[in-house]
Amino acid sequence: MRGYAILIAAIVLCFRASVCAGYESALQGGTFTFYQENDIYTGTDRDYTNGIKISWISPDLKNYRDYPRLPSWSHAVIDAMPFEAGDHFLKTVSLSVGQNIYTPEDILRRDHNPDDRPYAGISYISIGFHSRNTRVMNTWEYTLGIIGPHSYAEDIQKTVHNLTNSDFPNGWDHQLKDEPILNVSYDRKWRFPGKDVTSGLGYDLIPHAGCSVGNALTEVNIGGQIRLGWNLPNDFGTLPIRPGSDTNAPLDGHDPRYHERPNGFSIHAFVSADAYAKLWDITLDGNFFRSSSGVDKEPLVAEWAVGLGMITGRFKITYAYVSGTREYETQRERQAYGAITVSYTFL
Repeated sequence: MRGYAILIAAIVLCFRASVCAGYESALQGGTFTFYQENDIYTGTDRDYTNGIKISWISPDLKNYRDYPRLPSWSHAVIDAMPFEAGDHFLKTVSLSVGQNIYTPEDILRRDHNPDDRPYAGISYISIGFHSRNTRVMNTWEYTLGIIGPHSYAEDIQKTVHNLTNSDFPNGWDHQLKDEPILNVSYDRKWRFPGKDVTSGLGYDLIPHAGCSVGNALTEVNIGGQIRLGWNLPNDFGTLPIRPGSDTNAPLDGHDPRYHERPNGFSIHAFVSADAYAKLWDITLDGNFFRSSSGVDKEPLVAEWAVGLGMITGRFKITYAYVSGTREYETQRERQAYGAITVSYTFL
């Protein structure tokens, strides 16, 4: 019941926040982000083949007791949230819904290939708790979902392939079985900005480290991102879909999304790299609670990305080319896909 109370409180907070201007707007405005990742951008149709995520990041919750319409019972729930203490930390909640689809290399094949990764789809909802200032960001994220036929990944992929006249995936009868998933993740990011990073030409470095525990994914990771451009966003970068990826909300009124034109424009390039030590990956190892097919995964993998980002008005748009090392022993070629994000910040 406590989990439902936290979720209800977060939803109420997202939609009850008052609207202000200038610096206070950055504290009171929420951010909506749409993520879309697909290997069609790199000319393939295999492995991690599609990911969609929609997220909402709430306004700052530090002064939640001042919201007259917020029910008093929610105060104790918010006090128990895993936020970092401190007067200079913004406290926000994110709510996300998404789906990831994984297929073997040969989707025309009807029988099961034990040397290829199994068909799998994961549909999920996540709630994240974020504490951040201009230098550091902490994220706790809790994910609940389902893998298997009732993720409806099969239906989505077949419908899209029919509409686009693409190769029809024939092997979904061998997908991983229905299983609920529960994951808990923690991620910490640091931000080292260059001089006058939010005005004119600037750069910043954003390293991060984190871990995930659950029957969907158990791993530790470390990585970072470098950005260079004009009027850099005052946020923690843009990441591919993964735990702790809700980083697009502005920190304060110095962000270009709160500036009048021409200062309300930003363009930047970014490069990122990540390393993962994986103890468990349900999409490769197979079902956790049930017998199923799987492949021998690589315990250490790396991923890198290069991309461009732009801010115009209150929109932030990015595109990245993402690639990585082989994820399992019998994988013949490395994975590559394109990642698009579109964010809008409300005043």
